[in-house]
Amino acid sequence: MSDTGTRRPRGIATVCLSGTIEDKLDAAARAGFDGVEIFEDDLIATSWAPERIRQRCADLGLNIDLYQPFRDFEAAPPRRLAANLRRAEHKFDLMERLGVVTMLVCSSVAPDTIDDDDLAAAQLRQLAEHAARRGLRVAYEALAWGRHVNTYTRSADIVARADHPALGLCLDSFHILSRGSDPGDIADIPGDKLFFLQLADAPRPRMDLLQWSRHHRLFPGQGDFDLSGFLRRVLAAGYQGPLSLEVFNDVFRQAEPHRAAIDAMRSLLTLEESIGAPLPEAPAPSEVAFTSLTPGENCRPELAQTLAAMGFALTGRHRRQPVELWEQGTMRVLLDDGSDDPHDRISGLAVETTDPAAAARRAEALLAPVSSPEATAAAPLSVRAPDGSRVIFCDADWRRDFHLTAPAPPSRTHLLGVDHIALTQPFDHFDAATLFYHSILGLNTEDDGEYAAPFGLVRSRALSDPRHRVRIALSVALLRRGAEWSPGVPAPQHIAFATDDIFAAAEAMRANAVPLLSIPDNYYDDLGARLAPPQLDRLRAHHVLYDRDRRGEFLHLYTAVHGNRVFFEVVQRIGDYSGYGTANAPVRMAAHRRYRLSRTPGPGSPGSAR
Repeated sequence: MSDTGTRRPRGIATVCLSGTIEDKLDAAARAGFDGVEIFEDDLIATSWAPERIRQRCADLGLNIDLYQPFRDFEAAPPRRLAANLRRAEHKFDLMERLGVVTMLVCSSVAPDTIDDDDLAAAQLRQLAEHAARRGLRVAYEALAWGRHVNTYTRSADIVARADHPALGLCLDSFHILSRGSDPGDIADIPGDKLFFLQLADAPRPRMDLLQWSRHHRLFPGQGDFDLSGFLRRVLAAGYQGPLSLEVFNDVFRQAEPHRAAIDAMRSLLTLEESIGAPLPEAPAPSEVAFTSLTPGENCRPELAQTLAAMGFALTGRHRRQPVELWEQGTMRVLLDDGSDDPHDRISGLAVETTDPAAAARRAEALLAPVSSPEATAAAPLSVRAPDGSRVIFCDADWRRDFHLTAPAPPSRTHLLGVDHIALTQPFDHFDAATLFYHSILGLNTEDDGEYAAPFGLVRSRALSDPRHRVRIALSVALLRRGAEWSPGVPAPQHIAFATDDIFAAAEAMRANAVPLLSIPDNYYDDLGARLAPPQLDRLRAHHVLYDRDRRGEFLHLYTAVHGNRVFFEVVQRIGDYSGYGTANAPVRMAAHRRYRLSRTPGPGSPGSAR
């Protein structure tokens, strides 16, 4: 309410809600909101054109109040300013199609941002001039963690220096109050410069040393401390007592105690080894020998059909187990029918080693019991990972356990080998899995982060051997919901195959009717503005996703989900790119959801991949 009692319009940002933009708009309207802020990631991930979003909002009685965020613009070095303005013109085109007048520009966090308020004001004035030509305007917001501009008073001063009618402020209660800034100074800002207001409450974080200690400790090897160096110094000082773990962690204290104790001991054994204590040595795995898939109910024909369409051929059957061997070039996939699990899953990962017995001895010493020969489909030695899948140790001659009926065909779809295996972990197994693969296989963390997915925040972590011959990508949803509003694929898993020509691979697989995901035009419109890859038209035509960093490029595409959770990815690495295209994961998830909904139409049908 205003002082006069007039009700102001009520809005909500799409980022506040779960689901894809279609779900979010419906939910906002049903709750009685008057308008929405369109968060860019929601638009990029949808197959709806901006005009359709505009019309849907109109049908629902929603105004589009703001398009956000536009990042890292102001105080840029001269070489980046032209690219920033080109990117802005694309966003202005998009805003006109959406029918939204105001764009949020948040203060830059880019490392090369120049600490010069006059430069920031001049560049923001230039941006505002571009916006004004179209009847648009720019709301500048100080992020609490901005590189240089992180208070609203400084952002207000920059806007005043710029002195352009199409440039004003966005005030966000969190960014102001979280820093302890005095909101009293808002009174000094001219009212016509207050373009937008965002409201949020939050608990005062008590992440002081006491809270950090009591809730967020980890076992050795799961965090970032240099415990090896610390322990060496303590022992060098003459300490003679026990090495005792004292870990306060909310997740660990809810986990099954026997499993948590095993993880704790494994961490301590690994720490001791790092300072010279003996553990059985084992040669590093040389490559992924095969991946074992357990088909779920009613999805085996679909999995087999997709493998065949991707160029794999059935080349043998296990001599004692109901397991098929599918091959293409040097790539091997097993279809294991020996499980009664109703869900399809990656049930095993086999790594080739020159001494499987030594690998098994090391695993046993690290408290990972080795299975009996009968417990695995194709190898005599395996251990169970924290998520229940098996890690199998085998030598180069493991195919002797199969009755071979045909030679492995050469690659017919331009696939070269296995790039990585991606496994979603149970929430309380994520850190344990990291330690498991590090201590037993010698894999090291090379990529760790979080991203906002259509159905919540996801944490990701990739591990690899030094030669990048064995890569495992782990992910976990930080919060799970109940069954009423949940993805149709609660724990997705996939095998990523490498190629040196992803466009040829895409053409070959489409010719064979492989069900590849369709990626919306909005993604490529944004990609062109953001990174402007020279092959943008080919990426769009073949529905290939793209990422790059200073070391190289990453091109990748996905199949549909087969059954409950398994799908395939094809990736092409150019240069020394070592990431996994994580920024594109939300787009892939939304595409999987659309595909599943198209296969199971009707209200209330299940339908999304995590």
